[in-house]
Amino acid sequence: MAQHSPLRKIVVAGALGAISVVLFLTNIGLIPWFSGAAITVMHVPVIIGAVLEGPVVGAAVGLVFGVSALIKAATAPGGPIDVFFVNPLISVLPRMLVGIAAWAAYKAFRGKAEPVAATVSGIAGSLANSVFVLGALVLFGAIPLATAAAVFVANSLLEAAAAAVLTLGVVSAWKGIEGRGGKARLAAEEE
Repeated sequence: MAQHSPLRKIVVAGALGAISVVLFLTNIGLIPWFSGAAITVMHVPVIIGAVLEGPVVGAAVGLVFGVSALIKAATAPGGPIDVFFVNPLISVLPRMLVGIAAWAAYKAFRGKAEPVAATVSGIAGSLANSVFVLGALVLFGAIPLATAAAVFVANSLLEAAAAAVLTLGVVSAWKGIEGRGGKARLAAEEE
């Protein structure tokens, strides 16, 4: 994988962090599901950041996502367990670990085929989000283990599938137009 400039990493982290905040604050990142539940894709920018620019960018975007969750929980809680999300070990740390997990999965599979690596990283990052957040909620007594298991089965597998499709689509599109030296192929054709 080509080394990208620190400026590029900052720009990608900033752009994906902004998307993450918008998805979170507007609830666009929630796909309605049954009984008032929702499938979340708010962690997908974290996964994409990790795949495109590495674990530091993934963790940075996860930090933005997690801090957004913490601020929303502190200022405008929407449900009974939201009060627990003011704890950064529940709201922030798990989201930072999503980027690291997605990057590790991508790194493990990227030599095989880019589409496989992107798909696996989407699944791994999404499942990491579910396991780390639900695990932290259980650890801090917000929900019982049985509830966490039920939520995992009901939501997490669909979230992983959605994250896999979205990650594959965005990463494939990005890598398809990116040429050597970080220039888009279209830009190179105009020269």
